[in-house]
Amino acid sequence: MFVLDLTYTAPVERVDALLADHVAWLEAHYASGDFLASGRKVPREGGVILARGEDRARIEEIVAADPFVVAGVCAYRVTEFLATKTAPELAAHRQRLPSS
Repeated sequence: MFVLDLTYTAPVERVDALLADHVAWLEAHYASGDFLASGRKVPREGGVILARGEDRARIEEIVAADPFVVAGVCAYRVTEFLATKTAPELAAHRQRLPSS
């Protein structure tokens, strides 16, 4: 599982000009099952996406294709974690710790 933490690096007006393309990109990754949740930060300085996947390289490819990244209006911090405990609604996404 991954937390994708994006921070705007350009004025919000430039971000807003790309918002429709960013939302289409989000919708495509929800449809493929890559994303579980997303939303704006408060205050509005970026956003957060909860992504599922086993391969960090694949997640980084997805991030690199975000229209916000392509246009240079945000930077991402990608954090991988093991979702060993979840709400019942996310039980299908629970992960196990690796065996020692």
